[in-house]
Amino acid sequence: MADLLSIVHQYWMLFLVGQYPHGSLGGLANTLLLSVVAMLFAFPLGIALAMARISPFKSVRSVAAVWVYVFRGIPLMMVVFWTYFCVPMLLGHDINGFATMACTLVIYESAYIAEIVRGGIQALPSGQYEASRALGMSYFKTFRLIILPQALYNMLPSLISQLVSIIKDSTLGYVINVQELTFAANQVSNQLLTKPFQVFAIVALSYYIICASLTWLANRLEKRIARQRTRHQGGQSLSATAALTPEITQ
Repeated sequence: MADLLSIVHQYWMLFLVGQYPHGSLGGLANTLLLSVVAMLFAFPLGIALAMARISPFKSVRSVAAVWVYVFRGIPLMMVVFWTYFCVPMLLGHDINGFATMACTLVIYESAYIAEIVRGGIQALPSGQYEASRALGMSYFKTFRLIILPQALYNMLPSLISQLVSIIKDSTLGYVINVQELTFAANQVSNQLLTKPFQVFAIVALSYYIICASLTWLANRLEKRIARQRTRHQGGQSLSATAALTPEITQ
């Protein structure tokens, strides 16, 4: 325990921000930044893919299904290598490791987010869509104003859980020299030489605290949503009973 505290006391800045401000940002700050950026870009792409998956057009559904099944069916490491070698060829110039890993996570995680969004949409009662269309709302307006707001609220716990997965997946950026937390830990380990277990125990504990906190938040949100859904269903049952009471008494 004393070794862990000593290492944290001596190298906490390297663990936290890497070489910054004397170099590029790294460490835990870069891990969280990479994860948030990936989530922000993967989320709208996932929504678009989910919309395509339930589109009335078969060709659109097929293209989206191929995207989802391919990226859900291959290891993330393969996508890292494909992005690392293919994106510079497409752009005509090199990109840094952070951008490469961000592109990788956006592409890969969008397939998982698409299934979360699709499940959230299909879990809503079909009457929501039918009533909106009966009122003359267009297909996209129905989804934008009626379906997606309800579905996204119900999906919040799953989306937070997916953010946890992104944070853990970001560790693979180490193989393409992204200066995230694992990269910083390796620098510390190379300086100490004799304490790799203690160094990576600190890293494991850091990931555990972050991911466990987000998981706790997801569980709290899930319970809150379940309670609200139960109250809503109870209110509907009471309304239906009240509506039937006059007919019964007659």
